[in-house]
Amino acid sequence: MAAISGHCTFRSHQSPLTVPASSFDGGNLRSSSIYFAAPSLVRRTHISCQASSATSPPSSSANGTAKGEKKDFLHSSDFDKATILKILDRAAEVKAQLKSGDRSFTPFKGKSMAMIFAKPSMRTRVSFETGFFLLGGHAIYLGPDDIQMGKREETRDVARVLSRYNDIIMARVFAHQDILDLAKFSSVPVINGLTDYNHPCQIMADALTIIEHIGRLEGTKVVYVGDGNNIVHSWLLLASVVPFHFVCACPKGFEPDKETVDKAQKAGISKIEITNDPKEAVKDADVVYSDVWASMGQKEEAAYRRQVFQGFQVDDALMKTAGPKAYFMHCLPAERGVEVTDNVIEAPNSIVFPQAENRMHAQNAIMLHVLGL
Repeated sequence: MAAISGHCTFRSHQSPLTVPASSFDGGNLRSSSIYFAAPSLVRRTHISCQASSATSPPSSSANGTAKGEKKDFLHSSDFDKATILKILDRAAEVKAQLKSGDRSFTPFKGKSMAMIFAKPSMRTRVSFETGFFLLGGHAIYLGPDDIQMGKREETRDVARVLSRYNDIIMARVFAHQDILDLAKFSSVPVINGLTDYNHPCQIMADALTIIEHIGRLEGTKVVYVGDGNNIVHSWLLLASVVPFHFVCACPKGFEPDKETVDKAQKAGISKIEITNDPKEAVKDADVVYSDVWASMGQKEEAAYRRQVFQGFQVDDALMKTAGPKAYFMHCLPAERGVEVTDNVIEAPNSIVFPQAENRMHAQNAIMLHVLGL
């Protein structure tokens, strides 16, 4: 798990690709966008899925300078709806082929990927390394002590050196600025494996999972219950591109970054709600989503957070309020008995482990996209 780090800046990028219309059904939420400001907003530094979240959204160009046609995957909002759905379609196709036992599809044969980890990880490392291998490539793990990016060697130098050895770079880092700098100075595609600010690969896996179980993403109601962290930022960025109803239910003082909420609101694509009432929020939800309340870097706050977050645990009663159609999701690792009960995570309507598996399949499709394969 990660220690908390500082602020970040955002670089937006619209994909120039023109793609066929997706087969997924659309929703009717395009024209509605609502933001309910919580009283007494207090900004705190958040942390999620082994990473801290920044207090301000990034705000510069995703491609950096003199990038040419190189594609990076830094934020889901860098792409249009058609491209996002095309990547998800491709993820489903490649997943089906791998699940069938067919290993003949090896588009990454002869290619290598450098994986930079400023923090340890299970899902991110195994899903990227295994996925790249299954599609014919070779992944190189560079752990926290191997590079010490920004300390032993400047990020811009790391980017330019690794670009000359590898076809793609994936990085799981603390400061969001690090992933922006890698993308700026790299001559090969860079994928955001998680930063303080957002976790786009996780949210693409989540979207794939929702499509598999509900039949569509558009028009669904996704309710996140807990800390307004980088996972929430990722959902908000996706909601600025694909139309669905997103609700974040969190304690006062733990709301997501307001600029990111505003970005999703102003996009006019999805219905967005930020509330402090989890019971009201989950009514008629298609998905109830949770994450840890305190991760590494916040352990000194753990006892305090457990008090503040009382009433925000996802238990049988809250899932009953959500309704019989609601699925439960969690990006893992989970603290069972804290943000979610054991009963909920093990229930038949829990899709936590298919969700975890889909990290690999969604990321395979992302890598295929950025490499133009």
